[in-house]
Amino acid sequence: MKLFHFIPAIAFIVACTPQDVPIASRSAQFETYPQRLFDTFEINCSGPGESFEKTGKQTFECSEFLPPNAAAYLILNYDGDPQDLPQSVIRLTSTKTNAGYRVDAQVFFNVPQKAGTAVEVPVESKVLDQAISELYQTMGGSLT
Repeated sequence: MKLFHFIPAIAFIVACTPQDVPIASRSAQFETYPQRLFDTFEINCSGPGESFEKTGKQTFECSEFLPPNAAAYLILNYDGDPQDLPQSVIRLTSTKTNAGYRVDAQVFFNVPQKAGTAVEVPVESKVLDQAISELYQTMGGSLT
C-alpha cells in the first residue's frame, strides 16, 4: 500500500499551497467494524521513521518524520521547535452509526511549537484523497 509514501513526496507542494481550501471529508461507511482496515493501517505503518499509535478508543495514527527540507520549511513557517521535529500524520477515527461504522481520515503535518500546543497543518491533495478512497473501497467501505 503506497498511501503512506505520498505524504513526504507532496510535502513541499502542499506546504506552499494556500491553506484556506476546505478539507475533503475523506470518510467511508462500513456495515461492520472495519478491523481489517485498522490492522492493515497498523501493518503498513512499520517502516523506518514511522510509528503507529492508538490515541483514543477508536482513533489510530501513523506518524512519519519528514525529509530535512520539508521539516525546515514547516519549522520556519509555523514557528516550530527545531529540537522537536515535525511529522506527517494520518489519523483514522471510527464512529458507531445506525448503519454500522463511519471512518474518517485526517492528514496533517504536526509541528511542535517552542511554547504551547503543536500546530496541525492540514494536507490537501487530490492524489492522497484518491488513495484514501481506494483504500476504503478495497476494505469494503462505501464513500460518504
